[in-house]
Amino acid sequence: MNGLVRHYLPKSTDLSVYCQEELDAIADEINNPPRKGLGVRSLLSFYRELLLNSPQHSTRIH
Repeated sequence: MNGLVRHYLPKSTDLSVYCQEELDAIADEINNPPRKGLGVRSLLSFYRELLLNSPQHSTRIH
């Protein structure tokens, strides 16, 4: 995991210069890459699509 983080934030980077939104965006990119086996979709988007297309879909799920 550290290797992935280092692509965005070099070693000894002062994290205090980044706002929380920027750090969250980096975490989202690391945690939700497109996956070839899911038709180049992220796991999150694939799961969301599954939920939306399920027979038990509730209008409260966004």
